[in-house]
Order: sequence, then structure tokens, then C-alpha cells
Amino acid sequence: MNNYILYAILILTGLLGTYAIIPLFRSLLIESNVLRPNYKKDMIPVSMGIVFLPMLIINAIILAYFTTNFKDMLHIFIFLFGLVSMFFAGILDDIIGNRDVSGLKGHFKSLLNGKLTTGGFKALFGGFIGIVISIAISKNIYDIVINTLIIALSTNLMNLLDLRPGRAIKGYLVISIVLLFTLGEYTRNLLLLIFPNVIAYFNQDLKAKAMMGDTGSNVLGISIGILFVMGYSLKVRLIWLAFLIFIHILTEKYSLTKIIENNKFLNFIDKLGR
Repeated sequence: MNNYILYAILILTGLLGTYAIIPLFRSLLIESNVLRPNYKKDMIPVSMGIVFLPMLIINAIILAYFTTNFKDMLHIFIFLFGLVSMFFAGILDDIIGNRDVSGLKGHFKSLLNGKLTTGGFKALFGGFIGIVISIAISKNIYDIVINTLIIALSTNLMNLLDLRPGRAIKGYLVISIVLLFTLGEYTRNLLLLIFPNVIAYFNQDLKAKAMMGDTGSNVLGISIGILFVMGYSLKVRLIWLAFLIFIHILTEKYSLTKIIENNKFLNFIDKLGR
């Protein structure tokens, strides 16, 4: 099949399918009382990132049907494994998570004191998922360590951003657009399994009608991490890893929201569309 026809099918399936199911999942979460106060203290559905899942699976079926190369087929399953695993960890944190502890440092400190938080479980679980994926695609132990760190820290990057309506998705879209124009042909197909789904949902998050929660942010983050380790050279991966480490160190010491509010350009982008 012509690549552009395949791109069009994946994009339209993701966009239209996700847009159609948003009201169904919104009603489901409201009726199940899966609600949380947003930053304005309004009670809105959380875990709406679950709407990314149905079209992700359907698009994966479409892509797999037109895939003949074994390595490419394996990459589809690795990508799905990572994303579906983090759906599980994210929805667990959204529904039963305790918000008294925050930040990677806080969750690991709590764990060392003998108390497991859902955030701590999510961090450990995500780390092990990263190890499994890295072993499957890496050439040596050096690669495994780098790729595991990229996957784990990319996953948490979206959590760091997901504190205001639309912020995390804006960050995801900026990164994803760069990936669309720089990834190889087949890795780009993997991005299109979820990219249009996120666009279809974006307005719900931006207008604070719903929160995608960790159910969504975890998935967006790990998708970026997997695409980086699958699609780029060691030099590019090291640059991305250095950026991730810098951001995580910075946000352990300073409020990312305050940093954004104190920068005119970042604050403008952050509030755009709300």
C-alpha cells in the first residue's frame, strides 16, 4: 500500500474514532464517580486518557495487516506492550493514588521508609517496562542503560507537565511534530498509532472539561521514549537524555509552573487556547 494512503487511514481512524468515543467514556467516568478537582477546584472526570486506547489498538491492527517485515511487526508489539502497560499503571494511580507524596524523590523516599505509594509503584513498574523494551532492541549493556533511562524519564516528563489544562499535550505535540519530520518511515507509522487520538481529545483537556490523568500522560511519555530509542542514533539519544536529566533535576528544586509563569513566552504558550 502507498505510504501516504496508510498515513491517511491511520490519521482518520484515530481522529474520528477517538472523537466518537469521547462522550461514551466521559459518561462512564462521571457515572462511576471517577472525578477529581482540577487546579480551579472544579470536579471533572479524570483518567480520560483511556480514550487513547481503543483507536491505538485498532490502528495497530491496521498497521500490522499491511506489515510484512518481521522486525517491523516486532516493533508494533513492543510499542503496544509499553503503552498498554503504562495505561494500567496510570489508571491505578489515578483511581487509588495518594496525593500526599509527590515527585520521584518523594515516592522513593516513602518506599525506603517501608511505605509503597502508587507513584512509587508506577515509577518502579515503568522502570522495569523500560528494561524489558531496552533489552529487546538494544545492542549491548551500554545501550540498555541509556535506553532504559530515556524510556523511564520520558514517561515521567509528561507527568511533570500535566499540572494545567492542555500543558502536557502541548508539550507532547511539539515533540511529536519534530519526531514526525525526523523519524524513519516505519517508526513514524508507530507515532501515528496514537498521535491523531491525542489531537481528537486535546480540546477536552485544554478547556478543562476532563483530565487525561496519569492514564494519559504516562502513555504519551512512554510513547515518546520508545520512539526515541527505536528511531535515533546514539548521539541524538544522549542529547535527549541530558535534557531529561536536566528537567528532572530542575523540577525537584523548583516549581515548573512558577518557571513557566515567570517567562512571558512560555506563559503565553501555556495559556493559549484556554
